[in-house]
Amino acid sequence: MDWCHFRFRSVWDLPVPAASAYAVLERAEEYPRWWRQVRDVTPLDDRTVIARFRSVLPYDLVVTARERRREPETGILEIGMSGDLDGWARWTVRATPHGAGTCALYEQEVDVTKPLMRRLAMPGRSAFLLNHALMMRSGRRGLLTHLEAV
Repeated sequence: MDWCHFRFRSVWDLPVPAASAYAVLERAEEYPRWWRQVRDVTPLDDRTVIARFRSVLPYDLVVTARERRREPETGILEIGMSGDLDGWARWTVRATPHGAGTCALYEQEVDVTKPLMRRLAMPGRSAFLLNHALMMRSGRRGLLTHLEAV
């Protein structure tokens, strides 16, 4: 097993139309407004940003995120990442079967490159997984609050 390799999957059920959820999720530069663990998003150009994250554990992760796919018609947003994490992340946003809301699926597959995290990858794996789960839970709550205000 490669202790520095992580796969994540989160499902967010949202009580809004898929197009509304997609419109918010495609604006990464606005994530810090509603997702408190996304500390900074700095655009480099119209397809690339530098993002800084910090959840419960006392360390920041900084990545350069490059848009790979932006497909409103299929509900897919995908980025490639490099920096403290190397890999990809993808949102798949779809209306629920009964049309009463949206299912936003988040998938991520990354290798940790930050030296401290690599050293702690085996003994700290469960803490890293919990840290990510807490970040995703908080992100969903923040998005719901943001969507209510819009």
